[in-house]
Amino acid sequence: MNPQNPEHAHQTIESVARESYGRLIAFLSARTRDVAGAEDALGEALITALTSWPRDGIPQNPEAWLLTAARRRLIDRARHERVHAESAPTLEIIAEERPDGTTPDPIPDERLKLLFVCAHPAIDPDVHTPLMLQTVLGLDGAAIARAFLVSPTAMGQRLVRAKMKIRHAGIAFEVPELHELPQRLEAVLNAIYAAYGSGWEDAAGTDPRARGLADEAIWLARVLKDLLPDDPEVRGLLALMLHCEARRFARRGKDGEFIPLSDQDPELWITPMIAEAERELVAAARMARAGRFQIEAAIQSVHAERAHSGHTDWNAIAVFYEQLVHLSPALGARVGRAAAVAEVKGPESAFGLLDELDHDAVSTYQPYWAVRAHLLRELHRDREAADAFDRAIGLAEDDAVRRFLLERRGR
Repeated sequence: MNPQNPEHAHQTIESVARESYGRLIAFLSARTRDVAGAEDALGEALITALTSWPRDGIPQNPEAWLLTAARRRLIDRARHERVHAESAPTLEIIAEERPDGTTPDPIPDERLKLLFVCAHPAIDPDVHTPLMLQTVLGLDGAAIARAFLVSPTAMGQRLVRAKMKIRHAGIAFEVPELHELPQRLEAVLNAIYAAYGSGWEDAAGTDPRARGLADEAIWLARVLKDLLPDDPEVRGLLALMLHCEARRFARRGKDGEFIPLSDQDPELWITPMIAEAERELVAAARMARAGRFQIEAAIQSVHAERAHSGHTDWNAIAVFYEQLVHLSPALGARVGRAAAVAEVKGPESAFGLLDELDHDAVSTYQPYWAVRAHLLRELHRDREAADAFDRAIGLAEDDAVRRFLLERRGR
């Protein structure tokens, strides 16, 4: 290693931590059964890297360097444990190191296994998905708290309790037997889709970690499909993400402006990705067990047909949304149904669907206010529309979306 520019070394550390965090935590915790301990050890390794890499140079394999440093911290900690039985699993890590102290490369990816561990029935179901998002996929705790509409402190306490449960209950780090999968699979699918959503929200591509999350989510769905090729919801989730990902480069204009789906140029959609999504959706449909992700993928499939027909079949989309709300009456599905009904039956009918929603639930839900503003404008209720636009603009986190709504409000 040669000494490096400190700024370059710090950027490398940040990049490796962002891209490898989930793999490293999964690899370490799969051997120690201690997620919190693995996080502490990796954190200490990163702190050491901040000191040593600018001084000694960036290692040839930064990820392996971090893994080796984290392992050594786990081993040192285990050696100080009073009860040998509790330390033995951690000490077994020593046997996996090569005589020269290096680490096998590439690092085995244990993330899918850890996803199923986080969904163990002994852990509070309400924390299954948040635990996966933080531990396996590396999402920020504050962002997870916002997504689940709770305070960061409350979410942090739930996550700490869950990690302690994994350690003290001796939860097995292994993919469950086939008959055990159904009770865990839904949480795993939700986590993968939530991770994809975090990457999808960064449409401008300004956050490399977010872009990587979208790729990781699709990769995990492919691995899960290989594990469960006969589960239609796994294929439905993969189809859904592929349809969305195929439109990534059409979501922004030349100057970074937001372009809604209805205005996107289908020529910019990725045709091979759409074709793969359609194959997965057809394979899922043949199993004749409809589910939430299959229906959501079907909605995106109808949108994709515009590339061939030149128009959008809103009747079909409205029918799919009715089925989705029946199966999974989540807030997003109900707002989407209202938008689809507006295209088919007009704004008055759709507005009634919005008014059915719980006021507290929608108070901070940005898509609700954007759809409401659009419908009010169509109904020529201009003052109310302006107020709704203001709410939608204030809740928008994407600058391009905010500018788009400001322009619509100005009309």
